[in-house]
Amino acid sequence: MIRVGRRRGVARRRWAEVDCWALDLEMSGLDPAAGRILAVGMVPLRDRVIRVGEGFASLVRADGPLPGGSGVSPGIDMSGVAAHHLLPDQLAAAPSLDEVVEEIDRRLDGTVLVVHAAEIDLPFLRRAYRDAGLSWPDPPVIDTLRLLRRHERHRLAVEPVEMAIPGVLAAARARFGLPSHDQHDAFADAVATAELLLVLAHRLGARSLGDLL
Repeated sequence: MIRVGRRRGVARRRWAEVDCWALDLEMSGLDPAAGRILAVGMVPLRDRVIRVGEGFASLVRADGPLPGGSGVSPGIDMSGVAAHHLLPDQLAAAPSLDEVVEEIDRRLDGTVLVVHAAEIDLPFLRRAYRDAGLSWPDPPVIDTLRLLRRHERHRLAVEPVEMAIPGVLAAARARFGLPSHDQHDAFADAVATAELLLVLAHRLGARSLGDLL
């Protein structure tokens, strides 16, 4: 875990020398109090290289069956499940939330978390840790959506043509000519987030980790 007292020193390190994990969650809704994590995808970045072969992906088992034996908890918004092209039987056979959070925690130990739209994913992650009985490791967080907003502010300073800032990952990638990817797939979105980070870090001239936080 990166302790608070070490944050300043870590922020001064060259960002390419810091181990990062890009993470994406697929959820049944956007409210962490009511929604559930359905799938997790993670991929590491080291030396500005996306290590796809070392990635982690898992569905998350739903607790308790719906009436009729669908294998999904009554609290899950089924429209959200359908949006991610998941079948109830897939979720019923998946690892438990506790098991998945332990895998996330093992990878986040001493590393930097990379997400797109932290205000959405982080509340779900914190709740998942709490539900699993684990302490939130509070890693440094790089938010590619926040970096995109910073990039647009810099661009407007030299090219005053205002454009709407895309919040959706696919649209943000398209802004920089990155190819389309499989949306609503946690691992594909994690890789897509890592790729977007590399582009934004280059465009912003980031050298230290602090330049990206």
